[in-house]
Amino acid sequence: MIQDIETIDEFLAHRTDDVEEAVRTAAATEIMPRFRQLAAHEIDEKSGPHDLVTDADRKAEEFLTEALVKLLPGSVVVGEEAVHANPATYEAIKGEAPVWIVDPVDGTRQFVHGDPGFCTLVALAHRGVLLASWTYAPARDQLAVAVRGRGALLDGEPLHAGSPAPGRDLEVATSHPDYTTDDQKRALLGLWTDGVSPRACGSAGLEYLAIARGELDATAFSWEAAWDHAAGLLLVEEAGGAHLTLAGEPFRITGGNALPFTAARDAATARRVLGLLSGGA
Repeated sequence: MIQDIETIDEFLAHRTDDVEEAVRTAAATEIMPRFRQLAAHEIDEKSGPHDLVTDADRKAEEFLTEALVKLLPGSVVVGEEAVHANPATYEAIKGEAPVWIVDPVDGTRQFVHGDPGFCTLVALAHRGVLLASWTYAPARDQLAVAVRGRGALLDGEPLHAGSPAPGRDLEVATSHPDYTTDDQKRALLGLWTDGVSPRACGSAGLEYLAIARGELDATAFSWEAAWDHAAGLLLVEEAGGAHLTLAGEPFRITGGNALPFTAARDAATARRVLGLLSGGA
């Protein structure tokens, strides 16, 4: 088992292109051939009609699990579909081994409906610290990569989230009400005020990418599943953004966060959104 952070740093210095290749290959072989080609028997519900899984999700996660562990021996994978099958596997995020956090198709509902607004998310973490992430939108052929302390890139070009323009309404993507508790609904209602333009979120990974690109000002999310957030949170951080939970602390991928939480283009915007959420709570 790899314990030495310097060993992981060496991996990140020399093998990020190999991870990119694995992500692109998973999409090319398991996801895109099924895009707009899904048969009814290839689509299943998990917790309900808004929580879907397809053969593309399952096959891409299987491919990535094998490929990523092979690239970094001693690492483990926490994937959305594997955790659905065995929730105990989620605990590996808190363990000592480097962990790959994988969402094979983030935005499965969009994928099922033939909408290109989906992506593959991969993040590498160690002892609760996010070290690198890959966000790949295969239908758009866009790849964003972030490495802690080294910045964020979209298709090889640096990403800078910037700051919202003064006097303009904040554009905030929020959790769907179906996925919120009563307390969280009250907190999110704080965003329905002058100077804020909230809307329902799509693929979480693509919303985080929009923040890193300066196209969206913030998110306000009410669930913790690390596969939805890990890659995007590091991408936003490395593009100059920030994230805060309702307790005023950065979001922890290991869990126990006060929800909802926000990610935003800059620290001032994160504090502003947090103030609105706190006022609604």
